[in-house]
Amino acid sequence: MDEALAAVDALDRALAAGLLRPQPARAADLEELARAVVGTPLADRVAEAAQKAAAGAAGEDHFLALAAARTALLGAAHDALTARVDDATGRARAESAVAEPGEERTVNLLLAARTWLTDLARTGWQGLDHELAGAAAPIVSAMLPDPALRRLATLLDGFAAELAASCPGAGQERFPARRWGDLWARALLLTRPGAAEPAAVGSATGRLLPLGVDLHEHATAAQAQVHAVFEPADGGPPRLVRASVSTPKPDTVVAAGVWQLLRPHLSLLAALGEGRAVDLADMPLTDGGDLLWDEERARPGESADAFAAARVVLPTATAPPTPPLDRHPARLAEPVFLEGYDVRRDGDTLAFTVAGRPLAVDTDRIPAAGPLTLEAVEASGACLGLLRWDGGRFRVQPLAVETTVRRKTVTVQAGAWAGGTADKAGVKAEKAATDAVTVLRERAGRLLRK
Repeated sequence: MDEALAAVDALDRALAAGLLRPQPARAADLEELARAVVGTPLADRVAEAAQKAAAGAAGEDHFLALAAARTALLGAAHDALTARVDDATGRARAESAVAEPGEERTVNLLLAARTWLTDLARTGWQGLDHELAGAAAPIVSAMLPDPALRRLATLLDGFAAELAASCPGAGQERFPARRWGDLWARALLLTRPGAAEPAAVGSATGRLLPLGVDLHEHATAAQAQVHAVFEPADGGPPRLVRASVSTPKPDTVVAAGVWQLLRPHLSLLAALGEGRAVDLADMPLTDGGDLLWDEERARPGESADAFAAARVVLPTATAPPTPPLDRHPARLAEPVFLEGYDVRRDGDTLAFTVAGRPLAVDTDRIPAAGPLTLEAVEASGACLGLLRWDGGRFRVQPLAVETTVRRKTVTVQAGAWAGGTADKAGVKAEKAATDAVTVLRERAGRLLRK
């Protein structure tokens, strides 16, 4: 693991300095990356790309090869960590199906994005200026209307905004090298035609038992990802699945206001808040375990308790394989159920002692858009969460906890307000968010009329 990550860091150092002009130190970094993939199908291409980049003569295909090598190394680290999780939980994992190659079509916007990312690599983070960072804006604007390009467009939009916030690069002492390297490599690989298209390999008919929702929020976009267990109607083994909904948003809509933007697009959010199962009929399901949500194929089901599902069904659920481009340690998010642990708190830092070993609680991931709080987690006796790997160690992100209030066991869900709520704090947050959204809609309407 350390050697693989060291090779990734070597390329990140080269990206920080820029690859426009030859530098002995950067040549050594590129050579280290090339050595790390010797003996793999990437070896020859990466060796050539490293040589060309070290000489300042790399083209777009060479940078694409470097991005592929970096992604492959992090994918190997991801696989090693996933194997540890499966061993600890006793979880079975499905085999990945061989995807049929999609239609290879050249898209001018993809080529424009690749050119911009190549210019970034040549200039380096130290050479950043507003002109270079802003050059992504017209590409993003042209991509957004096309659903097939929206994934890459959102990534480029956020990446360019982070770069612009750090301009000029010459005045910065430090850069988020790993993060920017991740964004650069992922975006570059997504410029391959067909790379961002999910391959729906089947359909799902049966009962969906929601476990919890993970809210991802950015200044210009938000996503709710519901983790659930799917029980097939044909009596097959239960499976771990996800269902996601994303939306663009203004940076003034935060916390509970985000639910108002997401809620109309996914009935599953309401089911989660109400504690219900969802009955699916031929819902498209990808090989990677993602439901391609279609409201017409979902119906509200009977009452279903997330913790009952976690105790009874989750231990027997089969985990999906990870799609190739998503194999990255930062993507690890394995649903786990914990109980009987001790809690240790030091300021805002929490840790569970599970089976005699400390497990850090990722308190930074507890969303402000729900009733789950640090105090509720500290007082809990059972936790439904996502096992993640961050900063060289495993952490658990709480999605819901069981705690005792007035001698009664109650459940506190991070996504309890997703479908609406009568909770006083939730109603207050909803009202504030509603006012903000109303004002923004009125202003947008006036601008359109003008």
